[in-house]
Amino acid sequence: MIKSTALLATCAVLAFSAPAFAEKMEFEVELTGAEQVPAVDTDGEGEVEGTYDTETRMLSWTLEYEDLSSEVTAAHFHGPAAKGETAPPIIPAKELASGSEESVEITAEQAQLLMDGKLYFNVHTTNHKGGEIRGQVELDD
Repeated sequence: MIKSTALLATCAVLAFSAPAFAEKMEFEVELTGAEQVPAVDTDGEGEVEGTYDTETRMLSWTLEYEDLSSEVTAAHFHGPAAKGETAPPIIPAKELASGSEESVEITAEQAQLLMDGKLYFNVHTTNHKGGEIRGQVELDD
């Protein structure tokens, strides 16, 4: 009986203290043609600023870019990939205009890739179907 009560008390403490471990993590990603694989010679540049909420698994970001060679056709997070590697898109951006803001709940697997630095953000254009600007996502400490 004592062991059961102690176990129940421990479970209750853990259940109520879990939100204390929740954290909003921030990231800022510079997007350039030099980061593309292979590199793209472009005047285009951009930035993705965002947050990741570890409790809700909500990934939120703002996309900004300028001086791209042509119309944006797609933008998304790709993974798993380290810097210099390529991978398929796994989290699409629905809003493609510069200055757009989005939020999406990601899976536990996607969250782990984010935490491990294995995602990159890519902006694709008419002239550069494989991507014109790109940057590796690294969470701030």
